[in-house]
Amino acid sequence: MSEPASESRPAGVRVRFSPSPTGTPHVGLIRTALFNWVHARHHGGTFVFRIEDTDASRDSAESYAALLDALRWLGLDWDEGPEVGGPHAPYRQSERGPVYADALQRLIDGGEVYESYSRADEIEARHRAAGRDPKLGYDNADRDLTEEQRAAFRAEGRAPVYRLRMPDRDITFTDLVRGDVTFRAGTVSDFVLARGDGTPLYPLTNPLDDALMGITDVLRGEDLLSSTPRQIALLEALQRVGIGTGPFRYGHLPLVTGEGNRKLSKRDPESNLFLYRERGFIREGLLNYLALLGWSIAEDRDVFTIDEMVAAFDISRVSSNAARFDVKKAEAINAAHLRALPVEEFARRVEPYLVHEGVIEGTITEEQRALLAAAAPLVQERSVVLSDAARMLRFLFVPEEGFVPEADAAEKNLGADAAPVLEAALTGLNGVDDWSTERIETALKSALIDGLGLKPRKAFAPVRVAVSGRTVSPPLYESMELLGRERSLARLRAGLERAGGLG
Repeated sequence: MSEPASESRPAGVRVRFSPSPTGTPHVGLIRTALFNWVHARHHGGTFVFRIEDTDASRDSAESYAALLDALRWLGLDWDEGPEVGGPHAPYRQSERGPVYADALQRLIDGGEVYESYSRADEIEARHRAAGRDPKLGYDNADRDLTEEQRAAFRAEGRAPVYRLRMPDRDITFTDLVRGDVTFRAGTVSDFVLARGDGTPLYPLTNPLDDALMGITDVLRGEDLLSSTPRQIALLEALQRVGIGTGPFRYGHLPLVTGEGNRKLSKRDPESNLFLYRERGFIREGLLNYLALLGWSIAEDRDVFTIDEMVAAFDISRVSSNAARFDVKKAEAINAAHLRALPVEEFARRVEPYLVHEGVIEGTITEEQRALLAAAAPLVQERSVVLSDAARMLRFLFVPEEGFVPEADAAEKNLGADAAPVLEAALTGLNGVDDWSTERIETALKSALIDGLGLKPRKAFAPVRVAVSGRTVSPPLYESMELLGRERSLARLRAGLERAGGLG
């Protein structure tokens, strides 16, 4: 069933996010989803999620599921779309075939679209004969074919394509990001909407669905700017045949670039959205950083919440300059959001990473959860991503028989010169019965700084690596209190033995 063609556009802002389910969601794609979602939420509008899955050779169920997963993880909820429904269902293009067939026929009947039979070699030959660049593309030569000419082509066995007649005038629109943009008459040739068998192509289905779904504002990547005059021409043609209400507002978002200022592509490792989740980026941090790829809340402020972004967002303040994806900056933003979490929430979010990093096998026990709650404040300030916290806390959860210091840390800090340090630490700690942070600190400083005359860095590095297995760990004295007296002393003895001090 086709949708009502003359349906009036709903009041208020309506935006859409319309990805194809191919590959893994990448950060540039999700940045576009975020800006659309925030624009809708700022104006109290509607966020439509639509799946453009008409390319059966490239689309996959796995990619579709990944898109749903990405939006749900980030909290970008949709008001209409798959699994939610809405007045313009279905929201998957593979299920909208009758809608496209109806619109194409109306465009044909209205004289907006015509059959084109020119082959690529014929188009090139005509350009050469006229002294033009042979790569200019289609030359509109089939616009006025007679029925006899079309019949002759069909008799040859040629299959046509259906092209839209572009208007013979300049096309100007006011971009929500870039201001006035003009495409001169004749610079955009008639383009293909459908194959000869009626199979619709993206240049038809995308604007048509926007028109039928009442979309008011299209926010999309700068790389699609060149297709805008085609979309405007099609929307005008659709309106003339009773579909939609004509062109809507466009805003072209800046490109997201990677190394060398080239467009970040799906093949770039840093573009894979889920790699950031696997490392332990939290939604608050990643959304904050993605927002900075073209927008800022203030000149002197980089860290903000999604609610603050919704309240402050103004599409006219989006920059038109390319935005470079900087992993280090993303990490710094994420670290700020980790520090802002209530410690109980921070601990809750670390839990799955203890399993993911192999620190805990299976389901976390209540005893382990209590230990995590006690240790979380020690690592929250030091963590950039949640996996950092999991790795720093490994020494608390690993069984003693499985505890091995990291090779690089041990090589640099548990050599022969560490033996006297560890021996003095053991001597100083053996007399500590009240195993508390304060008593541990006093004993170690007395033994290593006062007793051996060492600077803190030299004094505590071997102790830290022997106890935690790492050069970067939670605060040493607090860590040893949580680890307990017997486990701490056992690890110091093992470190001393490695350093050659127990002959």
